Amino acid sequence: MHRFFLLLLTCCPLLQAAAAAKPNIVFIMADDLGWADVAFHGGNAPTPVLDRLAKEGLELTHHYSAPVCSPTRTGLMTGRCWSRFGVTTPQSERALPWDTVTLPHALKSAGYETCLTGKWHLGSKPAWGPNHFGFDHSYGSLGGGVGPWDHHYKKGEFTETWHRDEKLLQEPGHVTDLIADEACAWLAVRKQDAPFFLYVPLTAVHLPVKEPAEWLAKVPAGITGAVAREYAACIMHMDAAVGRIVQALEKNGQRGSTLLVFTSDNGGSTAENNGQAYPPDGYATGPLPGNNLPLRNEKGSVYEGGTRVPCLLNWPGTLKPGTHDAPVQIIDWMPTFCALAGFKQEKDLKWDGVNLWPQLAEGAPPPPRTFYTAGPNFKSRALRCDPWKLVVHDSAGKEKCELYDILADPNETKDVAAQQPDALATMKERLRVMARADRDAVAKD
Repeated sequence: MHRFFLLLLTCCPLLQAAAAAKPNIVFIMADDLGWADVAFHGGNAPTPVLDRLAKEGLELTHHYSAPVCSPTRTGLMTGRCWSRFGVTTPQSERALPWDTVTLPHALKSAGYETCLTGKWHLGSKPAWGPNHFGFDHSYGSLGGGVGPWDHHYKKGEFTETWHRDEKLLQEPGHVTDLIADEACAWLAVRKQDAPFFLYVPLTAVHLPVKEPAEWLAKVPAGITGAVAREYAACIMHMDAAVGRIVQALEKNGQRGSTLLVFTSDNGGSTAENNGQAYPPDGYATGPLPGNNLPLRNEKGSVYEGGTRVPCLLNWPGTLKPGTHDAPVQIIDWMPTFCALAGFKQEKDLKWDGVNLWPQLAEGAPPPPRTFYTAGPNFKSRALRCDPWKLVVHDSAGKEKCELYDILADPNETKDVAAQQPDALATMKERLRVMARADRDAVAKD
């Protein structure tokens, strides 16, 4: 069968063109990286690799995630709002129904090899791991962010989480190096005649941070304080890991046929560095200096600082350098990648996201969009439908609504709900309609 397929490709230029049209896809996701944690947004830690990728690529200046990690990963894997699955908080229980057609499932059906190296956090038992949801190979943390040296998650049932293909293991090394090592090794040994999807959800810069001495030594002298220096070193280390993956693509002759995306799963955090009951490992104490300025608030919030995150695309020779300023959301990547891969739906996957490629590569005008965000435990929600953004807080059954002109006031400084009653009523009704499908695909035993 393999030789027959190669013969067909040799004899049929149309098939050759079709095969060449399917790009490799590398999707790198930082963990808790704030809007202004990167140097190209004014961050104080050098990020030369990301700076170069942004300069030579396309930056998405209004890319939205969920407020926290598991929901964002649910949106990426399904093309749907995470609230459809009842996933609104970090969770160790299985997030997706067994019959979910995930992004890697779809790409595999279109001929892709698939690999995850990093943090899964959509089910922390091996039986709920990535290999059950479309990945040929998986490695890293089944649970959430882990201690960088001991690779342990929080104390409790899911502390032991480090794995390769869902077999738990223990090994030495810093988590950022190990994740990058695995990604580069996989790129070197995979089949050379098939496109690939490599998903690299890093654990940097999620707490607890504790960096190698060589990275701490590179932190600018102007950054002071033990946690701040660890955090800066973590960002710099992460940036270098991205560079290693880019170099591996170049070494293997894959760079020109690879679409690379880099983003974060939510805004930066100011939580205590070891404030979430991780097993002790000599961590510096104090709050993380996650920087989301000038955006409002941080991780966990439906305000801009919790959900608007750095994002860049880089595909040499295909994507023109510049910026794309229309709002997009994490749920858009599955429809986009599936369109590039030529995936054909056998059933309605009920995507909330859209194919971005006509906008990003062909200059098509962005269609009118409504972006729905459910916050942790549905206690807060947001809806963006330009020029308005609605924020709703639910406290003890009482609803508090805020309305912002997000185009004129991107940092959400002036609530105009009282001055715009008609717009407020319209946005509340839109939110009600968008929320109808919530929990329609909750995972069951």
